[in-house]
Amino acid sequence: MNKKRVVVTGFSAVTPIGNDLETTWSNLLAGVSGTGPITGFDPEGYDTRFCCEIKNFDPAKYVPAKQVRRMDRFTHFAVGAAAMLFENSGFKVDPENAHRAGVIVGCGMGGIHTLETYHKKLLEQGPSRMWPFFIPVLISNIAPGHISIMSGAKGPNLTTTSACASGMHSVGYAYSDILLDRCDVMVCGGVEGAITPLAVSGFNAMKALSTRNDEPEKASRPFDKDRDGFVMGEGCGLLLLESLEHAKARGATILAEIAGFGASGDAYHMTAPPETGEGMALAMKAALREAGVAPGDVDHINAHGTSTQLNDLCETRAIKTVFGKHAYELVATSNKSMIGHTLGAAGGIESVISVKTLIEGVIPPTINLDTPDPECDLDYCPNVARKQKVNYVLCNSFGFGGTNACVLYKRFEE
Repeated sequence: MNKKRVVVTGFSAVTPIGNDLETTWSNLLAGVSGTGPITGFDPEGYDTRFCCEIKNFDPAKYVPAKQVRRMDRFTHFAVGAAAMLFENSGFKVDPENAHRAGVIVGCGMGGIHTLETYHKKLLEQGPSRMWPFFIPVLISNIAPGHISIMSGAKGPNLTTTSACASGMHSVGYAYSDILLDRCDVMVCGGVEGAITPLAVSGFNAMKALSTRNDEPEKASRPFDKDRDGFVMGEGCGLLLLESLEHAKARGATILAEIAGFGASGDAYHMTAPPETGEGMALAMKAALREAGVAPGDVDHINAHGTSTQLNDLCETRAIKTVFGKHAYELVATSNKSMIGHTLGAAGGIESVISVKTLIEGVIPPTINLDTPDPECDLDYCPNVARKQKVNYVLCNSFGFGGTNACVLYKRFEE
């Protein structure tokens, strides 16, 4: 039996280097760093005083002002990206298709801005001053909830919360829902808005963040010998997935195809991957196996590439395990060198960029790769974008708890 084909018919992004996809893409190709001083709170006394913030984003362009006040920062990004997604795709939910259209959006941290604000208020003013909207604004699944409300989609509505793999799991399970004929159309991707005192101090306590405060724009340097941790980012990346039949029936523009999805667990440690990268390799192999694609057919890997010592080394080893000699022939890049690590949004944003790469035939660079790590010896497209036709992109996301997810995107052909 032939497997149902699932295609991408819309995409959107809000990132630290652009409040829309086209601006983000232009800055990616130019190697623009989104890193700068933290402005959302006073970082004096913190080990890390910089991040990749989104600037000048106005959610009131997409929802009424009253609604804006009843949303956390992460939801602002989600509803803005969703509005742009529906405009980009030309898809409209109506009474006939509503029950066959769903929303799955990954999020790792949820409404942490709201949590911190109202925890402080509780301690200072007591429980009688608690905001009635505190819980519904805080919960992670309110982002897909608002997208469902604004669009009218009545199919599956949920969030995936699997740390830094949340966005990629969202895409994988949305793809699966269409394969299983539960839906015809799915909004999917990831969102995060967690640059707060609690989150920054927590990651600092783990020694996970870069502390290159003297030159923050150079701090995110995946696969570089002098990398010292990741840079926190925020944002949202969304895709519209459809069955090929549904997309053709409505005359949609088909951007790319999903060929396969793979997921695995390390069963090893709370935060560290095994040094062999075994779990990462299992997820990559699973995506290739589902697609029926040979390792040698993959042109490009949009790597997880966090700029931490262990992740970059283990991912490199995993790529070598899966691809053998071909690992040295494909191009593996890290968008996080420019947009930072957007946590639960990473898989969504990087999926959007992967689809754009297939369409445009240009691979964004890994910036700040000045002194290659001898053990990270693959082609990471250092510092300058590369014009190259790409037929397959494998997009990787790995998270705390040993959770791994990979989606294989394919150039669309009849």
